[in-house]
Amino acid sequence: MPTALITGITGQDGAYLSQLLLGKGYRVVGLLRRSASADVIGERLRWLGILDDVELLDGNMTDLSSLIRIVETVKPDEIYNLAAQSFVAASWQQPLLTGNVTGMGTVNMLEAARIVKSDARFYQASSSEMYGLIQEPVQNEKTPFYPRSPYAAAKLYAHWMTVNYRESFGMHASSGILFNHESPLRGIEFVTRKVTDGVARIKLGLAKELALGNLDATRDWGHARDYVRAMYLMLQQEVPDDYVIATGRTTSIRDLCRIAFSSVGLNYEDHVVTNPAFLRPAEVEVLLGDASKAKKALGWEPETTLEEMITEMVEADLARHRKRNGL
Repeated sequence: MPTALITGITGQDGAYLSQLLLGKGYRVVGLLRRSASADVIGERLRWLGILDDVELLDGNMTDLSSLIRIVETVKPDEIYNLAAQSFVAASWQQPLLTGNVTGMGTVNMLEAARIVKSDARFYQASSSEMYGLIQEPVQNEKTPFYPRSPYAAAKLYAHWMTVNYRESFGMHASSGILFNHESPLRGIEFVTRKVTDGVARIKLGLAKELALGNLDATRDWGHARDYVRAMYLMLQQEVPDDYVIATGRTTSIRDLCRIAFSSVGLNYEDHVVTNPAFLRPAEVEVLLGDASKAKKALGWEPETTLEEMITEMVEADLARHRKRNGL
């Protein structure tokens, strides 16, 4: 039975990846950052019905000793490094924490793997935010990076350190440059969940309007369930490499609102308002990925459309609010 160690297992991607690997017969072990909210920290795993099927071990990305101890204990065949301070807006408020966790935390994990189990296959969750102020209209693995937030800069450091460990130490270390990927398990602070949660509230009479920032920013949005499949495929390759994972379709936040509101028979223009407080200090206006390399080398294709994903998210938020409010 192969063993996978997942950092960030309690997040959206960690939960879907755990579900995928368990279905393939893996032993799945997750790194758990102990906190006072431990009673709710496994909610995403519980939502998928797999909380009791994974093993959770205490550790912290900023504590190399804990990572070494965990790798020694688990002896993983594959390590998926998904842990990060991953909310872009928060990275402006906590730039040092973001650098320590998202950037240096990755190096701590790479170093733990190199010292203890250098033959483990390593996946690094890189981000399309690294492209930032885009240098090309469509971004692929050769497009220059231009990060526009502390989060993106930290991810870029982690990305290049993964390349360095691969080239310097011969580690099987691959990075997935994932474009935006969402699901019902997305955190409420992210714009897609903010929209679908807002739609649910308004539909149920719990709110009247939804306040957002830049409605004209566009993103390449896919479903997290599809994207974790790409992570798995990367670590099954004989030679490690870096891959862009994207749908190749870009959609504005305005159109995202239109799709979400129309799924419940509402007009977004009647409810959406803009609030300058939600604008980023340095905006990333357009992101659009070219996943041709992944499609050719990995045989990967997205299976869920944007409309299907948004409808799934709205329905999940409707169910949450009905249960919460006894509706």
